[in-house]
Amino acid sequence: MEHIAAVLLVIGCSNTMTECRELPVPVSVFETAQECTAERPFALGDVQDQAPRIIAECLSVDPALEDDYDRIVWNVRPDGTLDASVEISNLVVASNGAPREKDSLSQQ
Repeated sequence: MEHIAAVLLVIGCSNTMTECRELPVPVSVFETAQECTAERPFALGDVQDQAPRIIAECLSVDPALEDDYDRIVWNVRPDGTLDASVEISNLVVASNGAPREKDSLSQQ
């Protein structure tokens, strides 16, 4: 089984850096940070026509927690600096498996 050590995040922005969005790339997860860094120029080439300004960054992932990560949080500053991280949300879901009783509010 492969482990993930880095994620390639590519963001496309308007010229004024006021509107930005994630851009899909062919390969976005890597077993090593070096593989991610090596792929970065090719990924930039693949998306160069999708936005006036493009920023790409390799984000580190702890392989021991790779199944727990569930979101990438990012922000592009007006100067073009990208702040980004791979994070684990605090969402906890629990269930006892028992069927729920109907109440008058949920019936229609």
